Amino acid sequence: IMWCSSAILLLAAVGFINADVYLEENFDNANWDDAWIQSKHPGKEFGKFVLTPGTFYNDAETDKGIQTSQDARFYAVSRKFEGFSNEDKPLVVQFSVKHEQNIDCGGGYVKLFDCSLDQTDMHGESPYEIMFGPDICGPGTKKVHVIFSYKGKNHLISKDIRCKDDVYTHFYTLIVRPDNTYEVLIDNEKVESGNLEDDWDFLAPKKIKDPNAKKPEDWDDRATIPDPDDKKPEDWEKPEHIPDPDATKPEDWDDEMDGEWEPPMIDNPEYKGEWQPKQLDNPNYKGAWEHPEIANPEYVPDDKLYLRKEICTLGFDLWQVKSGTIFDNVLITDDVELAAKVVADVKTTQAGEKKMKEAQDEVQRKKDEEEAKKSSDKDDEDEDDDDEEKDESKQDKESDHDEL
Repeated sequence: IMWCSSAILLLAAVGFINADVYLEENFDNANWDDAWIQSKHPGKEFGKFVLTPGTFYNDAETDKGIQTSQDARFYAVSRKFEGFSNEDKPLVVQFSVKHEQNIDCGGGYVKLFDCSLDQTDMHGESPYEIMFGPDICGPGTKKVHVIFSYKGKNHLISKDIRCKDDVYTHFYTLIVRPDNTYEVLIDNEKVESGNLEDDWDFLAPKKIKDPNAKKPEDWDDRATIPDPDDKKPEDWEKPEHIPDPDATKPEDWDDEMDGEWEPPMIDNPEYKGEWQPKQLDNPNYKGAWEHPEIANPEYVPDDKLYLRKEICTLGFDLWQVKSGTIFDNVLITDDVELAAKVVADVKTTQAGEKKMKEAQDEVQRKKDEEEAKKSSDKDDEDEDDDDEEKDESKQDKESDHDEL
């Protein structure tokens, strides 16, 4: 028993040692941009990232990240690291996003590239392996993108995953496993999961409609049929519109000048519409005909859908209308437990941010009230001055009148 327990502990230790962290970036160094390359792709007006914890935070140092700082700009920076493949291992992509500006329209996602990327020319059309993270634009688009490249084409997830749209820090985690399953987590809580083959259109469908199958000619899919004994009533036919019986020809109507007068038309209250016979249950009804399916000869299973043969660059390639988003805590690893530990204190971070923001909002509220009161008092003083001037003017006029 002791030997068995020791073996289990040894295997656990080996598993921990074998865990790899491919990229960990917390932006805790003022020289962070030495490792990040700014794209110089022509034709784009790029904005600048700045290192800051933002205007409200839990810890001024640990909460520092890179923040978009200019409105209506493209942003394109990337960092290269030692290339790896996730073959036979989990892949975890994780980072935090804080839309401090209460974002109206802009991206908050990351892209993972292979080693062929020219970082100085990274742009929206640069081929990537994975795109993951939140995207917001107006009330209609508040989603988490999960896009994989497969055989040279980008494939979007078929499910709608809603992202967070408040102003506080949130962690986004993508886990892809070698059994072709995945999970998406926000703040360590699973918001979506499933199978890669089911939730993306990587492969041709397993089944297709049999091209040789046809609905039998005698197949009756009418649930009801007209009653053959039902007859249209003789008084059914009535015109839809009739001349207004209360209308009279205007007195100034000139038949020679205006033409023959005709009363205006009104809806006929006796009009019943187009007659339709009553419907009966169809005794020959067989239900809706279902086209039989056959195995799709073009379907080829792939147990390596999860596989990224080479990943060695992470980039922020974004457009933002209103700047202010802070990115931090970037992690790429095969250690699911490590990723979860990084996010463990997110509630504490959010509570600290909320506390500081509420205090700032209260200060601003009082300031606005004071300014509004000063403005109101000034308006009252101006009105009093106007009234005094009017009174003085009136007295002057009365004095002039008395002298006359």
